[in-house]
Amino acid sequence: VLLLSSRSHSSHGMAILLFTMVDSQYFLPNDIGISALDCTEAFRLLSPREKLYAHYLSRSAWYGGLAVLLQTSPESASIFVLLQRLFRKQPAAQLESMATAAGLSPEEYQAFLVYAAGLYANMGNYKSFGDTKFIPNLPKEKLKALVWQSQAFQDSPSEMEALWDSCSTLLFSLEDQQKQLGLGDKGVTTYFSGNCCLEDAELAQKFLDSKNLSAYNTRLFKNKSEEGKASYEVRLASAVQKGEMDGEGESRCGRYDFEDCVFMVSRGDYAYLMKKVSENLEKAKEHAANENQKRMLEEYAQSFTFGSIEAHKEGSRFWIKDKGPIVESYIGFIESYRDPFGSRGEFEGFVAVVNKAMSERFAKLVSSAEVLLPELPWPKDFEKDRFLLPDFTSLDVLTFAGSGIPAGINIPNYDDIRQSEGFKNVSLGNVLAVAYATQKDKLTFLDEEDKDMYIKWKGPSFEVQVGLHELLGHGSGKLFVQDEKGTFNFEQDNVRNPETGEQITTWYKGNETWDSKFSTISCSYEECRAECVGLYLCLNKHVLSIFGHEDEDANEVVYINWLNMVRAGLLGLEFFTPESKSWRQAHMQARFVILRVLLEAGEGLVTLKESTGKDGRPDALITLDRSKVHTVGKAAIERFLCKLQVIKSTADVEGGRALYEGYSAVSDTGSHNFLRLRETVLLRKEARKMFVQANTRVKGHVELVEYEGSAAGLIRSFTERFADDAEEVEAHLLELNKRDAPFKALLRPRHATALPMPASD
Repeated sequence: VLLLSSRSHSSHGMAILLFTMVDSQYFLPNDIGISALDCTEAFRLLSPREKLYAHYLSRSAWYGGLAVLLQTSPESASIFVLLQRLFRKQPAAQLESMATAAGLSPEEYQAFLVYAAGLYANMGNYKSFGDTKFIPNLPKEKLKALVWQSQAFQDSPSEMEALWDSCSTLLFSLEDQQKQLGLGDKGVTTYFSGNCCLEDAELAQKFLDSKNLSAYNTRLFKNKSEEGKASYEVRLASAVQKGEMDGEGESRCGRYDFEDCVFMVSRGDYAYLMKKVSENLEKAKEHAANENQKRMLEEYAQSFTFGSIEAHKEGSRFWIKDKGPIVESYIGFIESYRDPFGSRGEFEGFVAVVNKAMSERFAKLVSSAEVLLPELPWPKDFEKDRFLLPDFTSLDVLTFAGSGIPAGINIPNYDDIRQSEGFKNVSLGNVLAVAYATQKDKLTFLDEEDKDMYIKWKGPSFEVQVGLHELLGHGSGKLFVQDEKGTFNFEQDNVRNPETGEQITTWYKGNETWDSKFSTISCSYEECRAECVGLYLCLNKHVLSIFGHEDEDANEVVYINWLNMVRAGLLGLEFFTPESKSWRQAHMQARFVILRVLLEAGEGLVTLKESTGKDGRPDALITLDRSKVHTVGKAAIERFLCKLQVIKSTADVEGGRALYEGYSAVSDTGSHNFLRLRETVLLRKEARKMFVQANTRVKGHVELVEYEGSAAGLIRSFTERFADDAEEVEAHLLELNKRDAPFKALLRPRHATALPMPASD
């Protein structure tokens, strides 16, 4: 693979340009934005007891977050340990002299630091937002020379050489299968063994449903045939590694025959990490503010000890009851975006402090929810029987362990709890403040007249969108269910499909859930539904007044919210892979679908034109007619949103796939050449920002340790994060990785493909 300069005056300039666009997406640029998450004031205001509670919750989250390395790729854990050993011995500033001696230029050393920071920020060598692999932007031999020059290598040459040998090939490999996450020949995944395909995932889901087992905390490994039958291991994340244990309740571990196959349900995935998680939850419990927090942490510890999702659900129930805590947190196998099948949860844990001023606005939105829900464009039979008023708070993040940090969260994700018992919403204020700051010269695809307005109103409009998306998007809508006793939660004889006028003929049965039923499209489809709710309800003047926007300001917020959505739909093309015709990011796929819907509405609502930029390279311009947002735009979203909800309520998988995959299609035919536009988007894309998070440590009292917003600062935050037991943690990570090695053989490249540096100008 050759990375060529984007500047060419030859007749083959366009071909050269296309090489650049394809390959540069696998590097993180040296000037990537890296910002420190500021939580100084929020932490200072906590009481000593609250600080201890936050500290131990953070420790629990950070240990658990290491599991993401094992959930991402076969090489991520080994690369992490290699980097930890390099930087524990020599901080970035000291290692630089070794880099110079090894022949690295200052730019190459910076590229290495950015790569290391990227691996820490994403908890693996695939981008958390987009699932694309990234590799160091320097020659493999130069990185090897740096490792050999390092103090870590001088102290332990055989260990460091073995570590390098274990991961260096995959660290630089860009074979087609390794370019992105995916199942089978579509990409890399460690949620499944390398010999699994979609059919195996579907069979395993049927087995799990039959045993009333959730996939959230599992991985699937396909073993050698047993007596001529296909054999699978469903491995639960837990500290204990044996079968039924005292204190765990009913066990489902053991051997099962199912559809002429053998399934073995076992424990002990990430065992060491789950033990550390549970131990720190027990310590946090000693400083809990109330009984709900204590019971919550007890159940969580039970869940991570024995691999019980039922215990985690019980803990989530106590979490919902813990209204308005000063220190908010959640932890577990939560979001299923990165499981190619859409059922298994990635580990994450966050600890944050409530921002009282901003939370007051969200509280007003919650109190208005029962008035706003009937405004949504589906019949009342398709809405929950009772809206359970949730907590909705703005938080300043202290700790967010996992592969990335979102802007807002609506949890828990358990359908049965969300439908009948409730949920919580959080908006992450200090993340929003940093992540969505925009520079005019980096704003792409907008008219010059729109840019200043976009910069001014992007933050306020996104705050409104996040609030509506989380509370009334994910928080709305009913699932029609027939339980195991045959009882329906809707009037089967009376409810009519508003799209057809006919009786409801499909619904969820027994243990079926939204995720298990809609599997591969479930995440993006639901994000699209929530985004549409945000667009639709932001047109409501009462909503805008809750957030302090009146008259002309309110109009600007609406305009920029809608403009931001259609621009995001265009930017989403970065996350589409033409070779496999697949999307790598749920939210961006959702926004592209919305762009397609609004373009289809016609009447000049949205225009998208290809052009040539001032630099002579391909460009594009997207515009929105603000005079038609409340008419043409609203009508289009109203129709589409109703369809989305009816399909979701009625478990109409076939109809849902046809609708959603139709709008998700990216081609070079029709009114817009989206494949060519994708090349333009890649040419002008800006790398996603990374965050540097503080650490806490106990020295008589709890101290907050902060770091500079740079690659070196991010690296240092991680080397100090596990300072007390670094060697033990690293040894166990390598051991856990070794346990998985037999199942990863099919993911190894046939040969290594290294990228040389760009040609100099």
